[in-house]
Amino acid sequence: MRFIYQVRTKTGEIRSGIVEASSKEAASDILKAYELYVTSLEEIVTPFYAKKLKIFERITKKDIVVFSRQLAIMFKSRVSLVEAFQTLAKQTKNTNFREKILKISNKIEGGASLSNALALYPKLFSPFYINMVKSGEASGKLTDTFLYLADYLGKEHNFRSKVQVALAYPAFILFVFILVTSIILTFVIPQLSIVLEETNQELPWITQFVMGSADLLRNWGWFILLLFILLIILIYYYSKTPNGKKFFDLNLLRVPLLGPFLKKIYLSRFALNLSTLISGGLPIVQALEITSKVVGNEVYKNIVLQTKEEVRKGETISSTLQKHSKYISPLFYQMVAVGEKTGTLDSSLNNVVEFCQEDVDRTLDSFMKLVEPILIVILGLIVGGLMAAVLVPIYSLDLA
Repeated sequence: MRFIYQVRTKTGEIRSGIVEASSKEAASDILKAYELYVTSLEEIVTPFYAKKLKIFERITKKDIVVFSRQLAIMFKSRVSLVEAFQTLAKQTKNTNFREKILKISNKIEGGASLSNALALYPKLFSPFYINMVKSGEASGKLTDTFLYLADYLGKEHNFRSKVQVALAYPAFILFVFILVTSIILTFVIPQLSIVLEETNQELPWITQFVMGSADLLRNWGWFILLLFILLIILIYYYSKTPNGKKFFDLNLLRVPLLGPFLKKIYLSRFALNLSTLISGGLPIVQALEITSKVVGNEVYKNIVLQTKEEVRKGETISSTLQKHSKYISPLFYQMVAVGEKTGTLDSSLNNVVEFCQEDVDRTLDSFMKLVEPILIVILGLIVGGLMAAVLVPIYSLDLA
């Protein structure tokens, strides 16, 4: 939304202009952040085709990384909390994010702690993030805390990007395969089938199967597509339920090749979160509680929660993790054991993180090198097989 405003400066000068915001209150907050006194504020009616889509105002992980690092620099320069947030709001181009920063600033100015103000937006700031800030507030090390958070979020962002890039190519090949196969079955095969049916010769079973599939797709393609979309929607919503998430999280770990790869990812995330929290000064039990919420898999979440309960009773982390050797690698709990004995658990976990991430990087590189030729060969064989199933009887007829 766009608003035309008239304001008065501290010196009494009158100014006017246009400001973008999601609401009138948000627009007013933005102007107040510049120490301007609003005298008039009216919405400009924008045609629906000229409105910005919310998807382009989405706040990304990269935005949070930059935000955290900028805060750390400002705290290091001894800039006050309110002033730091107002400065960041002025520099932020994303209207949605700017409004949230200003609201956080207003809460702090009203007497709320930084961690409580950030907790207003749980979709932006995870329990891990909030608790790290609480720890920084308690220890008086907010600068170090935000530097930790920026580094941590940066690693997470880079890692997710690598995985997404690795999966993008196979997804594209699969899309092309489905598209090409659908075109062949819908438009090409039916034309060739007419020729074969006129010959009245006995057709191989594979040819009959391909022709039947083509007829099915041609007559019921819209229904199959609708059913497929409905199935995807049902699976998506089921995966969001507690039972569904538990089902998929457990069974994905059992899939050959994919399972071991996912285990490395979750172990890396487990180690990275726990080491960062311990480095931030949180007690181990509390660090395990927070880690369980952000590890991203129900199986590993339950393992971390069980570990937390055993540690509360006086057991070591390594002895508890060793009981879950199906999901926790020997290297992981052995490194934890070394860290517990030497009092350098955070350093030991950081070593695990580096090893796991290097291992995942190697696996991703190998996957990318293998998947391209394999997918092309499979695509070629299936498309070639479809055509051969129809063309071979035609050539046999000509030879006769």
